[in-house]
Amino acid sequence: MKRIQFPFMLLWVATLFAGCSRAGSDVVCPNKQQLEWADAEVGVLIHFDMPVFDNTYNFRRWGTHPDVSAFNPSDLNTDQWLETARRLGAKYAVLVAKHCSGFSLWPTEAHDYSVKNCPWKGGQGDIVADFVASCRKYGIRPGIYASTTANGYLHVDNPGRVQPGSPVSQEAYNAIVVRQLTELWSNYGDLFEIWFDGGVLSPKEGGADVLSLVKKLQPHAILFQGPYGHDNLIRWVGNESGTAPYPCWATADSTTNADGVRVVEGLHGRPDAPFWCPGESDFTLRYNWSYQGGWFWHEGQDHMMFSVDELMKKYETSVGRNTNMLLGIVIDNRGRVPDADVERIAAFGDAIRQRYGTPAAHTSGRGDELTLSLPSPIRTDRVILQEDIRRGERVLAWHIEGIRPDGTVQPLCEGTNIGHKHIARFDPVEVKALRLVIDDRKARPHIRNFSAFPAE
Repeated sequence: MKRIQFPFMLLWVATLFAGCSRAGSDVVCPNKQQLEWADAEVGVLIHFDMPVFDNTYNFRRWGTHPDVSAFNPSDLNTDQWLETARRLGAKYAVLVAKHCSGFSLWPTEAHDYSVKNCPWKGGQGDIVADFVASCRKYGIRPGIYASTTANGYLHVDNPGRVQPGSPVSQEAYNAIVVRQLTELWSNYGDLFEIWFDGGVLSPKEGGADVLSLVKKLQPHAILFQGPYGHDNLIRWVGNESGTAPYPCWATADSTTNADGVRVVEGLHGRPDAPFWCPGESDFTLRYNWSYQGGWFWHEGQDHMMFSVDELMKKYETSVGRNTNMLLGIVIDNRGRVPDADVERIAAFGDAIRQRYGTPAAHTSGRGDELTLSLPSPIRTDRVILQEDIRRGERVLAWHIEGIRPDGTVQPLCEGTNIGHKHIARFDPVEVKALRLVIDDRKARPHIRNFSAFPAE
């Protein structure tokens, strides 16, 4: 590979972001980390905690957490987890290293409720280390769910406040938070994404100084619902059903609010907002009314998985609405992705590749009008549109026309936001060409991809 000398690299970076500006100007652009995250498109969120071994457990019944001896998977295999994620087509994976029970999947020095005191591997195991190693093996970028807002073992409830009767003070809990995050962010290499479920209680509200810590230890990680003031933030879309609102702009009026523990107002974002803070759409493989909302395994619920057709709809309303898709994967009491789940996830990945892997034709270009000519007439019912978001989101309104084999022009669909990716569906029609017309924009459009696909 030819190396680019430093002065030329500076010139290339300056040219790449020409026309972009910082918050407060007309066109706001993502940074390098946000660009890489958008191109990843598909990730998985892996849950494995005490509710798998005790389905009666409620973390808010303080002092009733299962004994550490309950955690004893018979056949834990993180390679199998990541192989399943690869079959989906996931480019990144987020492990829930500590959920609401407080049980920690790594041998934390912060307290005793962790794998270091359980029967599995005689207390010598480290699931976080195994997970990260499997990610590297399968070419999937690792992330960690590092909730600070709830801990049943220490009687802590959202948004990270110690409850009466807790064995620790708020000050002591904050020190535990810092200790655990330091372990997770120091001992396992660079992380692609860090998940703060429920946000982060700010120091002003009595919480730990998480912002300074993440800037020091994982400055390049993408942060979901992370502390206000971080450069690489992404936002929630308001539900756990894989359905982003439309439009869903990548720019928003705020990244999180000051304490980071409440839903960001304006889930649609706003095209002239000052911050680049795109959405991530998380959802479960099982119905939301199944055990623990579908996030944790429960025996006898394989029939409660969404069908492949239902999952494809979620793909189209997540990735196809300018957000990333994050699929929840459960781990059973063996320590493996259940067989039925592996089969459904693989079929979902196959369906994505079959439907959107190979277009009939594609093009790219700049300006207010772009024609996609087809090698021969096809019957089509969907297109993919992508802006070159290195230059920000420039398109404000658009429509697509179909040019029939006889030369007549038929309106097919219209919309507002395109962003990183938009999937547009319409009634099947036979065309020899398609025309994208930009009806409103904030700057000259740069269309990275305009693709058409044969109707099913």
